[in-house]
Amino acid sequence: MYCLIRHDCIVNRNIYTVSIMTTNSKLRLTIQALTKLLLGIGIIGLLLFLPAGTWQYGHAWLFVSLLFIPMLGVGIWLLIRHPHLLMKRLNHKEEEQEQKRVVGLSGIMFIVGFLVCGFDFRYGWSHLPIGIVIGASILFLLSYALYAEVMRENAYLSRTIEIQDNQKLIDTGLYRIVRHPMYTVTIVMFLTMPLILGSAWGLLVFAIYPILIVLRIRNEEQILMDGLEGYRDYQKRVPYRLIPWVW
Repeated sequence: MYCLIRHDCIVNRNIYTVSIMTTNSKLRLTIQALTKLLLGIGIIGLLLFLPAGTWQYGHAWLFVSLLFIPMLGVGIWLLIRHPHLLMKRLNHKEEEQEQKRVVGLSGIMFIVGFLVCGFDFRYGWSHLPIGIVIGASILFLLSYALYAEVMRENAYLSRTIEIQDNQKLIDTGLYRIVRHPMYTVTIVMFLTMPLILGSAWGLLVFAIYPILIVLRIRNEEQILMDGLEGYRDYQKRVPYRLIPWVW
């Protein structure tokens, strides 16, 4: 478990919690993170290559590389700089019933979407120009970079919707533009996934994701308004949730 030594450091107006872990705790966390990474590679590999009917699915190899190599880098960075945040993201589960439904629907969407992309490659339902694949790959990597920036900016970031002890309102960086920059970034990432995989039909499935995010935000904002000090004033200062000048 943690050997807790907590102290607040103000860096660029952010408050970070520094946690020092024992060697054994960090080793267990490393093994847990690597296990989930390998499990993720295996599951996505099955969802893509099995319906494709071949290992010679170049788009899938490209996607797996673009997804998991940066993920490994972000995981190493979290392990070194913010192990408490990595542990939280690996272990926390949703408590809100509405959020559980959104997460469940998202999981179904991902499974169906990847299967459709694999079958699309196998049967040649659609053919995207290489320029679209390259452009989508660049957008995906840029989104990954912004994802890492949001994680650096917000030390309270969590996979689940919760108000943490002594949580402070973050209104710097990308949070000065929209209130939920992480969701903005993930929408771009998930909409580029089927394009990287060369599937127009897959894009139709993944297009459901922004709708699910809107449902998630509506519930999350109510929780933040009720439990996070200063959030209502923040809503007035930053009126846009996901897209500047739109919503």
